[in-house]
Amino acid sequence: MHEKSWRIEVTLVEDEDGGETRASAVVVTGDRRDLRGDGVARRNPADADVPRIGDELATARALAELAHRLLETAARDIEDSTHASVRRP
Repeated sequence: MHEKSWRIEVTLVEDEDGGETRASAVVVTGDRRDLRGDGVARRNPADADVPRIGDELATARALAELAHRLLETAARDIEDSTHASVRRP
């Protein structure tokens, strides 16, 4: 059996007033085809300042975009390999 390990690195940046958090999620595959997804969370000024919630939302959105990019990449790779069209979600 051949085992591989991929890492997901998430970087979070919060603006100075805490109203916006940006996340970047990168899958590190080791074959120079690293993919990236980005996400943003914005706090409503009427809401309490709970940085963890912004971190969670921005990260979830970045991971969702990353998952979408991985699916698109897999579909392209299948098409390149089989020379047949793949139905994309």
